[in-house]
Amino acid sequence: MRIPFVAGVAVSLLLPSQAAPPASSTGSPVIRLPMKTIFKGESTFHRLVQHAQREQWQRLPIGERTVRFGLAMVGTPYRGFTLEIDDRVESPSVNFQGLDCWTFFETAMGLARMMETPRSKYEPIDLLREIECTRYHAGTCHGNYLDRLHYLADWYHDNHRRGTIRNLTPSLGGIPFKNRKISEMTTLWKSYRYLRNNPSLRPQMARHEKRVAHLPAVYIPKQRVARMERSLKNGDVIGIATKYHGGFCSHVGLAYRAKDGSVRLLHASSDRKKVIIDAPIHQYLNRYKKHAGILVGRPQPVLQKNTARR
Repeated sequence: MRIPFVAGVAVSLLLPSQAAPPASSTGSPVIRLPMKTIFKGESTFHRLVQHAQREQWQRLPIGERTVRFGLAMVGTPYRGFTLEIDDRVESPSVNFQGLDCWTFFETAMGLARMMETPRSKYEPIDLLREIECTRYHAGTCHGNYLDRLHYLADWYHDNHRRGTIRNLTPSLGGIPFKNRKISEMTTLWKSYRYLRNNPSLRPQMARHEKRVAHLPAVYIPKQRVARMERSLKNGDVIGIATKYHGGFCSHVGLAYRAKDGSVRLLHASSDRKKVIIDAPIHQYLNRYKKHAGILVGRPQPVLQKNTARR
């Protein structure tokens, strides 16, 4: 997928078999989409979760849980545009049958977050709640395409503000992007199902891109990454900054500290057509001239965040 990064909560999703919950606090209507559209690979979901329960992954720090789920999905086929699931209605979604780089990292992190709430059995709706929490502005989807955090720099900003991650990029030597023009989704609107079928969304997206362009986004230049890799932990969300205009980032994956001590990129690779454990992050960056550096987001404990709210 070409993603313009690009790519408990109040649930605005209603499964067909459930009674309607109250409308959200904003008064937005509950959105309906068939379960077969929003969740693919339920048998894989149950297999992964049952394995995690047997191995008691819930006792691990959230970053370790995230990388365990990421490793469990190695070999899953790469599939682009897995977020574009309808012509008009936006909804949280999961697809274990095929992952792109965005849906890979957020599914691994969503599973890790989900397991922090103890249950004897987890269901797809439990994961969908966590996907909604991290994928959408303020953690809620009202069915509008622009509810989604389409650009990865915006994802870092919004999730850091709400405490679901810590954006470590500034403290690890990050420098500002300079005069970055953000326009990939409006330029390539034909590639996006919702923008193709809803012309009225395009000027709204242009305004959204103008806002994103003014975010205080920073990145760690790739020549500095080898020296700071020792500061990375398992499960850190690694955004790959691009040197080109259009977006801030062009790819994303997870940090994985291998047995040899190297910190590798665990990601859904469009080149290899599947989820893989790749080279050490600094080597991966140097493989491509277009890569400028990285952003680093560290997943935060769910229960700690909820306790802080009380």
